[in-house]
Amino acid sequence: MAQILVRNLETQLKTRLQRRARRHGRSMEEEARDILRNALRNEESPAGGLGSAIAGLFRETGLSKDIPELRGHKLTPVRFDP
Repeated sequence: MAQILVRNLETQLKTRLQRRARRHGRSMEEEARDILRNALRNEESPAGGLGSAIAGLFRETGLSKDIPELRGHKLTPVRFDP
């Protein structure tokens, strides 16, 4: 499991977290984990990574005609030897 350290936490915020943890019958650590888990539960993340996210942005966009410079041309590999 990963760990996280939160520095410079305001005293009032720490006190509120302690009270909330006490109300729920758990430690401050456990309460903080639960808060983070709930805050991030509904976050959307790209299912397939960055490429899928970019493709999703343009999914509804279409071309009205072919791009002629990319169609029907024979590809020849580049040679790098002298």
